[in-house]
Amino acid sequence: MNLKDQNPEFDVVVIGGGNAALVAAISARSKVDNVLILERAPIEFRGGNTRHTRNIRCVHAGADAFNTGSYQFEEMWDDLCKIGKGPSNEELAFLTVSESESVPAWMSKHGIIWQRPLRGTLQLGRTNRFFLGGGKALINSYQSVLSKMGVSILYDTLVENLVFEGDRCNGVIVNRNGSRNKINAGAVVCACGGYEANLEWLAKYWGAAAQNYFIRGPQYNDGTILKVLYNSGAASAGQEKGFHAVAVDARSPRFDGGIATRLDTIPFGIVVNRFGRRFYDEGEEIWPKRYAIWGRNIAEQEGQIAYSLWDSKVNSLFLPPMYSPKQADSIRALAQKLGLDEVAVTDTVDRFNAAIFRKGTFDPNQLDDCFTTGIQPCKSHWAQRLDTPPFYGVAMRPGITFTYMGVAVNRDGLIVRQDGGHFKNLFAAGEIMSGNILSTGYLAGFGLTIGSVWGRIAGRGAGIVART
Repeated sequence: MNLKDQNPEFDVVVIGGGNAALVAAISARSKVDNVLILERAPIEFRGGNTRHTRNIRCVHAGADAFNTGSYQFEEMWDDLCKIGKGPSNEELAFLTVSESESVPAWMSKHGIIWQRPLRGTLQLGRTNRFFLGGGKALINSYQSVLSKMGVSILYDTLVENLVFEGDRCNGVIVNRNGSRNKINAGAVVCACGGYEANLEWLAKYWGAAAQNYFIRGPQYNDGTILKVLYNSGAASAGQEKGFHAVAVDARSPRFDGGIATRLDTIPFGIVVNRFGRRFYDEGEEIWPKRYAIWGRNIAEQEGQIAYSLWDSKVNSLFLPPMYSPKQADSIRALAQKLGLDEVAVTDTVDRFNAAIFRKGTFDPNQLDDCFTTGIQPCKSHWAQRLDTPPFYGVAMRPGITFTYMGVAVNRDGLIVRQDGGHFKNLFAAGEIMSGNILSTGYLAGFGLTIGSVWGRIAGRGAGIVART
């Protein structure tokens, strides 16, 4: 479609083009006839962070073709409560976990094809379901459904502002190819991600360290709409320094490196900082619950850089790095190749090797009894001597997936105002409201859970409000 009509009108306008936005649009279309999606990215980069996903975490009663076992509400809730500082808003987090059980069937109904559970470092076969083809296939499937439903989509379209009359949002101001237009709306859903690509905004909370952060998703997630919402009286939710961040290869592109740049090496070796010293337990917990803490761990180190070191006996236990690691026949030579102090790294490895509890049974598939004694930090599981050349190493940076600080919502997905009330027809879904649920930690696949659950809630609510 185009914007030749003066001030075109739609029942529901959805801002964003990722999972949460598309789910919201499908849900809204089930209630009203005229739904419009506004996607800031060009068509070839549509989909936001969803392009880099591959699985979703949901409650389910038992094993089937796509899960290896049950994952009941109580366990998922317990997992969520134990990561970081636990849920930000227990009521909304409880609702998210509860509603997740119906998500896979809804996704299947709308074109998503599943694949058998994968094996490997992340150990997600029981808790998560993998969709065939990854995030791009998911986006394409939903886009196909939306096309058949007659939903309009505009790409390369920046929403610059929202138009309010009192506590109602009656339209949006868009900039497309340098031309500004107003689009009228009966209801609006904001599902356009966080502000992780806005390094200046990140620097407000992290200072100069933000210049060393890599952004795993698109450069378009700069918080434009979030800033508009705050200026329009929306209440905030989430912690200023809250984000989902992982360890990524320091040679990655600044933006849009996605899942391919993530490093899964950490549990099987040791991690040192720029001074050649260990600073955190590499085997603290099973990887899906703790992998996301390493982005923050590295962000808090001087220079926001760290180095993962391992030896040849574990080299086949994880997905290999996207870029070839440094390799050497001695720890000293490896340190030299990585630009680290050779004496410090050699001393760290010697101390670590001497602290290994030798009676443990190494098991990469579960929490084992291989741990260190007498050193700090300890390594709680998967502790093995680094003694089998060749040795490998990779420099790592913090890779931010999305920020948690966003807008507050109520149970209906309506955006809460700073005065305690809520906007009557303005909703939010996905990463822009994830701070209502997540505080500092993250569970693998849970971002898709939030987007799917709240996309349905917000889209359905917007459709109902637009009809009244």
